[in-house]
Amino acid sequence: MKRLLKQLVFKYVGQEHQTPDHLNSHEKYKKSGLTQEEAIAIREKIKIAFEEDKIYRNNTICLDILSDHIQDNRYKVSQVINTYFSKNFYSFLNEYRIKEAQNLLLSEPALSVKAIMYEVGFNSKNSFYSAFKKITGLSPNDYRAAANIEFVGQQGLRMA
Repeated sequence: MKRLLKQLVFKYVGQEHQTPDHLNSHEKYKKSGLTQEEAIAIREKIKIAFEEDKIYRNNTICLDILSDHIQDNRYKVSQVINTYFSKNFYSFLNEYRIKEAQNLLLSEPALSVKAIMYEVGFNSKNSFYSAFKKITGLSPNDYRAAANIEFVGQQGLRMA
């Protein structure tokens, strides 16, 4: 809980580029040798890989592939994800995939949920539905339907 609070403070006070105190003191990473400068550089490379390169769309992605993509040590990449993003690799990966799935569900009504599932990098319907529901609280179909109802409701308000 303390770790999460520190992350929130760093994020919302505008100091997300600084390293949390626990980067060097976390027992698991005590001997990793990762410096603050390295961690910040790796964090930026991870963000570019996910936000610009959209590496999460690769349905075979794993920590090794990400590490090769950003040309850094897999253990240091894992440490940065765990420390700076406060989640493991697969939770981090699924958040990006589901965020894009949400956008596609709304912006591409002609695309089936299954097509969107493959587009964002999932191979399994069960994994996709489970991750989607865990993050949004709704199934993909319910999410699309709720968004359409909200849109129709807003249109009705404008006409009145």
